[in-house]
Amino acid sequence: MNLEAVLDVIGCKTRRDILALLTEEPKFVSEISQQLNIGQKAIIGHLKAMEELGLINPTYKKIERGRPRKYYEITQGVEIKIFIKPDKINMHMLGEEFTELYHIEERLYNGDIEAISDLKTLIEKYKNALKYAEELLKQVEFPHQQKNEKKTIITDITKAIPEYKN
Repeated sequence: MNLEAVLDVIGCKTRRDILALLTEEPKFVSEISQQLNIGQKAIIGHLKAMEELGLINPTYKKIERGRPRKYYEITQGVEIKIFIKPDKINMHMLGEEFTELYHIEERLYNGDIEAISDLKTLIEKYKNALKYAEELLKQVEFPHQQKNEKKTIITDITKAIPEYKN
């Protein structure tokens, strides 16, 4: 999930209000419309933007009479850290490193056996990222001890982390 896209979507108060309603329980369009006192057409537009981003998901539930009803629910947690000071703005989406894990978890619950292999690969990726982070910490805490070893260890570790570019 892209941080800029998340900020664009949640920059709208109506969308934040919709998300707040969906934290209570999944809801259908007319429920959201009534509770927020906003037209259904506008609600559908907001829901579509959040669905395209992956913040919410529609599910269908049978009702006693008529067609199944389309409910919307929040699909995953997103936490954003924003730090603003006179010379710097730093924004980071916390938990984004777990997005892949959440998708694998969903696949596993849906009976996708191939997701087990993907989970094992992800675990190795996390282990390598941990080794890399520990090595960086050593370099900062004990810079004189690490000078000769640094280049080799970081190169070996970062080869296993595809997102990292030297």
